[in-house]
Amino acid sequence: MSTIQLDEHKVDCQHGESVLDALLREDIDIPHACREGVCQSCMMRSLDGAPPAAAQKGLKDVLKHQNHFLACLCYPETDLKVSLDSPEDFYTEASVIGKKLLNPETLLLTLHCQQPLDFYAGQFVNLKRDDGLTRSYSIANNRIHSQTLIFHIRRLSGGRFSEWAHRELNIGDKLHVSDPQGFCYYLPNHPEQNLLLIGTGSGLAPLAGIISEALHHSHGGEIHLFHGSRELDGLYWIEEMQQLTQQYSNFHYTACLSQGDAPEGFASGRANDLAMRTLQNLKGWRVYLCGHPDMVNQSKRQAYLQGANLQDIYADAFHVASSTLA
Repeated sequence: MSTIQLDEHKVDCQHGESVLDALLREDIDIPHACREGVCQSCMMRSLDGAPPAAAQKGLKDVLKHQNHFLACLCYPETDLKVSLDSPEDFYTEASVIGKKLLNPETLLLTLHCQQPLDFYAGQFVNLKRDDGLTRSYSIANNRIHSQTLIFHIRRLSGGRFSEWAHRELNIGDKLHVSDPQGFCYYLPNHPEQNLLLIGTGSGLAPLAGIISEALHHSHGGEIHLFHGSRELDGLYWIEEMQQLTQQYSNFHYTACLSQGDAPEGFASGRANDLAMRTLQNLKGWRVYLCGHPDMVNQSKRQAYLQGANLQDIYADAFHVASSTLA
């Protein structure tokens, strides 16, 4: 028999009884559906070490890495402390230490956190003002600088947060930063694996962090970045990406313009279409997709049809539910 601790609840889990069944027996409300590890709705996280490997069946590497498991498949042999809480519930204070424009509509914002933040390159956080207005933004730097966070904030017409950040946020001002979230990030567990990264607009932010992290770990596989925009003004960090191609023989960068004629050094067409035409066999590749939801959804399907395993496709669609929340 083992003990399961969830918040203030402590439940005895009998031999041969799953964590889900033990919690439900005590009338603790846990999301669940199939009870067979297929729907993954009963996923939770172990707070004190790795859960049984069988309880992680079917989960992506990044979920396993964060000690997530399926309660319906978990038959513990030792005590477990578990959580259903979202990282968005926990905040730390940060100060603005840098602010400059990357292009006419995209702000490079740099924050210094009071406490080191345990994040992975490619994750996102919620930024919250004192009045409670909150917006999610991807982290654009690698995890070496655990107290420094860099964001690319695109100005949205009528967007309360983005307009305020561009116009009124000043060096020295304070923001509240949630714990990191998301599973679209780099892990150095397969250094020989080829990587394809496709982003549109400020979708470059998480991809830049992933690339920086991969190169820091001397990733040996090929790394291909396709960054797209409708017009030239929508692109940025062009010189920085081109410099990386000179420094690292396995890094390849394609700047894509989907409207009009592309000038020399740029590719004409949508980033995802150009990527799929260039790399037609994605078997064994890891794929990262960030940016407009239509691009992300289309690229998922394209990558899968061209051989990528669904477990190796990681996506972060930049949804804007309402301009008043942006």
